[in-house]
Amino acid sequence: MNSVAPTIPAALIDTASRFADHEAIVDGEVRLTYAELHQRVRDCARLFIAEGVREGDRVAIWSPNTHHWVQAALGALYAGATLVPINTRYTGHEALDILRRTRATALVVAGPFLGVDRLAELRAAAGADGLPALHTVLRIPVEGELPPDEHALDFTAVARDAIDVSAADVDLRLAQAAPGEPSDILFTSGTTGRSKGAMSAHTQSLSVARAWADVGGLTAGDRYLVINPFFHSFGYKAGILAALQCGATLIPQASFDVDETFRLIETEGITVLPGAPTIYQMMLAHPKRGEHDLSSLRLAVTGAATVPVVLVERMRDELKFDVVLTAYGLTEAVVATMCVPSDKPETVANTCGRPAAGFEIRTVDDTGTPRPAGEPGEVLLRGPNVMLGYLDDPAATAEAIDADGWLHTGDVGVLDQHGYLKITDRIKDMYVSGGFNVYPAEVEQVMARLPGVLDAAVIGVPDERLGEVGKAYIQGKSADELSESDVIEHCKRLVANYKVPRQVEFVAELPRNATGKVLKWVLRDQASKELL
Repeated sequence: MNSVAPTIPAALIDTASRFADHEAIVDGEVRLTYAELHQRVRDCARLFIAEGVREGDRVAIWSPNTHHWVQAALGALYAGATLVPINTRYTGHEALDILRRTRATALVVAGPFLGVDRLAELRAAAGADGLPALHTVLRIPVEGELPPDEHALDFTAVARDAIDVSAADVDLRLAQAAPGEPSDILFTSGTTGRSKGAMSAHTQSLSVARAWADVGGLTAGDRYLVINPFFHSFGYKAGILAALQCGATLIPQASFDVDETFRLIETEGITVLPGAPTIYQMMLAHPKRGEHDLSSLRLAVTGAATVPVVLVERMRDELKFDVVLTAYGLTEAVVATMCVPSDKPETVANTCGRPAAGFEIRTVDDTGTPRPAGEPGEVLLRGPNVMLGYLDDPAATAEAIDADGWLHTGDVGVLDQHGYLKITDRIKDMYVSGGFNVYPAEVEQVMARLPGVLDAAVIGVPDERLGEVGKAYIQGKSADELSESDVIEHCKRLVANYKVPRQVEFVAELPRNATGKVLKWVLRDQASKELL
């Protein structure tokens, strides 16, 4: 592995000095070299400092994949702040919770995007209580000009609004940056239904990104189409930070569209295109795929769901990828295992590869005893890139990371004799819908707020397009009094679309054990029989 810079701003400075005239970002008509990106990041940092953002403050970004996101994120880090990405699919209520818990002092938010005014949603959710800690709002014009707002700044005027802060002020912040301090807080839902903020240091975020880049052979000659959302570690760390350290060119895609993806591959000479299996399946199924030149494609990295061997083979044969890899990670560790380019299609499809980024891995039984090769057990990870801990939650941190430094993932897996990992089950009830993790407890709590619902249980059921979707079992009023659409519309108002169940079934009682816990395996078994 090549050397890793001590901080993310230091990595940008190094790359901008080595690849000053090389394209850093291509986003529509915007084309920035690394020298230009560096200058725009410094402008963002000056703006944040001018607005009173201090070292250690949290700056949140709630916006899709565009060049603005990259500039704002690196600018926040350059100013000594900690980055808090927010899921673009979140409702105003969900974003409000993140902002309050992080006590964010600045928010970078997209103007109306896909017909949704996120800032208006947030203000409505906050109500009279507001967000006392939040003193700066910076709006990104994703879809044309922004309507006037006296309480928010316009991203197009960053350089003008930063005029009172000198270059020396920014350099002073850089001099005070500490590699071991938190660079970011990425939120992931827990089985209790309450999201947790996983904190990582600068060195950790850079190290896992560099490991991902090294395995994939990422270089300055690569042109990296980033479909994975920047708010997720796959888009931010394996995307922005990986490309940043190698001098690769980033081409962000705000929302996935197969036709636009094909156009970008052809016109921009895309070489690297990671994503969930769903993305490649949609590309393969597109009727006009044969009309596009995909020969530039070099590397695909996928995961988050079962990958059929035939998909790996078709990605190589029909989508023209030279290398297809699978990987396993989670927010608390980002990249834990990866396949390597020399692995066979069967290995890539049936395993997640071997430990990467300095991780040790083991599987254990319920007593913590290591399991032999070929036997399933809970996956444990240990290494320098395990998260610092959960934000303001020492109890959850101690539960996740034991006294010996092992991170308990909650996933069940099997290690073979060569050290390759295969994930076989989930101890927790999480399921994956369209590449996004869904934690049923969170959705169940939302359903509990709907009048007439006594109890609810959500499971993942197979779906041809998304892999899995939610099915809700409702105990309470009958379908004559509370309809399926009532439940779905209620969820749509309070949670992101990918979390909304696609099916609802009303039951007189939910199956429970002696202690009253819902037996979800019974529901899964029942759902499986219904599919036969």
